[in-house]
Amino acid sequence: MAGSEAAWQAANLGIRVVIHEMRPKVGTFAHRTGNLGEMVCSNSFRSDDHEQNAVGLLHWEMRQAGGLIMEMAARHRLPAGGALAVDRDPFAESVTAALKAHPNITVDYEEITALPEDGHWIIATGPLTSGALAEAIAAETGTEALAFFDAIAPIVYHETINMDVAWMQSRYDKGETVEEQTAYLNCPMNKEQYEAFIDALLAAEKTEFKEGETAGYFDGCLPIEVMAERGRETLRFGPMKPVGLTNAHDPQNKAYAVVQLRRDNALGTLYNIVGFQTKMKYGAQKRVFAMIPGLEDAEFARLGGIHRNTFINSPTLLDDQMRLRSRPNIRFAGQITGVEGYVESAAMGLLAGRMAAAELQGQTLPPVPNTTAMGALVTHITGGAEAKTFQPMNVNFGLFPPLDGVKGGRRGRKDRYKAYTDRAKLDWQDWLAPQALAAE
Repeated sequence: MAGSEAAWQAANLGIRVVIHEMRPKVGTFAHRTGNLGEMVCSNSFRSDDHEQNAVGLLHWEMRQAGGLIMEMAARHRLPAGGALAVDRDPFAESVTAALKAHPNITVDYEEITALPEDGHWIIATGPLTSGALAEAIAAETGTEALAFFDAIAPIVYHETINMDVAWMQSRYDKGETVEEQTAYLNCPMNKEQYEAFIDALLAAEKTEFKEGETAGYFDGCLPIEVMAERGRETLRFGPMKPVGLTNAHDPQNKAYAVVQLRRDNALGTLYNIVGFQTKMKYGAQKRVFAMIPGLEDAEFARLGGIHRNTFINSPTLLDDQMRLRSRPNIRFAGQITGVEGYVESAAMGLLAGRMAAAELQGQTLPPVPNTTAMGALVTHITGGAEAKTFQPMNVNFGLFPPLDGVKGGRRGRKDRYKAYTDRAKLDWQDWLAPQALAAE
């Protein structure tokens, strides 16, 4: 995501760009293709609400900057209530086609195994940086790369789901159209079924870390087993919460817990189990997930899994232009910098591409206002975060400077979030305007 967006932004500003992509020659645990911008976990870019949600605001800012990722996401959007979910394979194919068709972009399918000495580079190797390059980065920075473990949710064939048990509904019927209001497939559980499911989940055989692997998990993508270990009710107040849903087959009987699935492709043949990232072994997944009402005979297009993600300690290693302090010809972007999520990764690619283009043209872009979603994120990773406790972070309003004259507390949250986004939009447009004029 980050590398694709960085290349697009720089190329549109008149810079000739070479994308170095090791796939499909060198694969990873999670990727299936050699497409640029391939989605390996969820197919959702999360909330698209740009007035009340920080990630939705980030969507808006990227669109204002002519972002490739947002453009292709809009083309391949799937119904998902208030979320921006996409048909993952056509999305990645479109990103790849657009980049290859750009007159200023060349794609070189070879692995980079060392930090380049000359030229201007952006390292946007994502959460699965190859071993050789990771070692080169560690050697240069003088420290081992920080790391955490990330998990993937399973995908189910729709035709194998029992629709006599499951029903279609978005939480609180959210969405402007009937299609959006019925974007999620729901599988209900009573208390007895839920308790049995938790018992099986906790007892299931799981993938164990190799000796010496001590990385933690990112809280925004915890395996369901880890959540269950934190308390038997944790899942029921998390991905299995029943609120805002009414069983179409039995409206009078309120479910104790609900498992939601979201459409994963435009044909509606594939559905991913929302929030069900897992480190269970494959055989255990099939047995445990068969306990979910409606999924007793489900067949899986992909089972879940866990993989090791790497990221650098950006607050100590990067300057405010996202350059490696010890090698200013190299910028970092994306999840390797310590942002978490597709959108956040692509956003940092957008900034890195623009910053690199400006530098090559003899200019330096002014700091991105930290009142914007972009600015809040880049400020966080390039010095705003505490280096000793630095961990991957999603965009959130807690990263934004406080507002003046807007009341706090839960009752005032709606007004406060709207004030954050109003301020951000004005400041983002002011930051973009001189660049638009220069491009003309």
